[in-house]
Amino acid sequence: MTQAIMGAIDVPDNSDARANAPVFDADTHMYETAEALTKFLPEKYRTAVQYVQVGRHSRIAINGVITDFIPNPTFDRVAAPGAHEKFFAGENSEGLTLREMQGKAIDAPEATRSPDDRVAELDRQGVRECLNYPTLASLVEHSSAEDPELTLAIIHALNQWMLEHWQFNYQDRVFSTPVINCSEVDDARRELEYILDNGAKVALIKPAPVKGLHGWRSPALPEFDPLWADIEAAGLPIVLHASQPPLDEYVNKWEPPSTKNFMAMSSFRWLVLGHREISDMIGSLICHGTLTRFPKLRIASVENGSSWIHPLFHDLHDLTKKMPQNFPEDPLEVFRRNIWVSPFWEGSVADVVETVGWDRVMFGSDYPHPEGLPEPKGYWKYAEGMDNRRTWDFVGDNARRFMGLPIANPDPAAAAPPA
Repeated sequence: MTQAIMGAIDVPDNSDARANAPVFDADTHMYETAEALTKFLPEKYRTAVQYVQVGRHSRIAINGVITDFIPNPTFDRVAAPGAHEKFFAGENSEGLTLREMQGKAIDAPEATRSPDDRVAELDRQGVRECLNYPTLASLVEHSSAEDPELTLAIIHALNQWMLEHWQFNYQDRVFSTPVINCSEVDDARRELEYILDNGAKVALIKPAPVKGLHGWRSPALPEFDPLWADIEAAGLPIVLHASQPPLDEYVNKWEPPSTKNFMAMSSFRWLVLGHREISDMIGSLICHGTLTRFPKLRIASVENGSSWIHPLFHDLHDLTKKMPQNFPEDPLEVFRRNIWVSPFWEGSVADVVETVGWDRVMFGSDYPHPEGLPEPKGYWKYAEGMDNRRTWDFVGDNARRFMGLPIANPDPAAAAPPA
């Protein structure tokens, strides 16, 4: 229910919070330069990562396989921020494809290329802090998954580039997220040590199984406990951001692929892929016991929507009645204790608050991606009727809670759950 609709009924007054609450945008992105994957890549892997020309277009080839999941991986020309807004808002009455909807490409905004320009853009947008994710990481981890050694090398090279180009914490305002690839536990622990030594305040893990020396498995199995123990001891929050889904082989059995480009996927692929990977990842963290063994972990789901939460809660609740011996804790309470959620901007905030909790829902604009909002504060067009307190929490303070930062709401009662 949008605020406009609720205005005909009874919209709580949140004018103070809308005017004064400092925004923490939990979902923004950088556009990496062409050297991001290769500048620090060891010489032995140089031929494994190539930018190639396919007609007029640049593509990335990893181990000789070209991927078009990201249409222009150099990001010299991009779709404008929010170009696909009508599609994701369900207002595509003309039946346009994503490519038709986005219009002419633009030069990548300077704010997507450097931290100084990003800070200037935050000031213009009225945003105080943001989480800043790499755009290429999901493509890399998916495309090189069959070669764990290569994957680890590319991810470390990307993190080195990110540190040099962005820093992991720029002026306590832009928190860029280095990546931890979990394919090998010892290597993942070394990567964690590297990013912590260089000031990382948050890290990114792909919500998917990983392939290591022992084949494919969940990163929530007990063999990964040394990594999770290190993460918990460091107090490092972990983001599970939407990524290229690891379900290609399954979906291809239903529908032969014509492209991996997300802008050209069929309606069936949109339907089947959905948000299966985030539901499975968090289900694994709960069912395989990671969040019980390490109850102080802070995990956030970002850009995965929220429609998967109710079905997951239903299934977990049902399983506790059938297999209580497998759950030393109530799995729903484990979720509420350890998991934060940044729903899609077009999704329901009230629904997440009702299910997960008042302090576990975070605002994210997905700037500068075309599927995001043109302006972070454009969110109010879709906002549900939130009162003053919930507005302070949603637009900033819940992200600060996730990050372990002081909240901004000056009200002494803000530390306690709202009435």
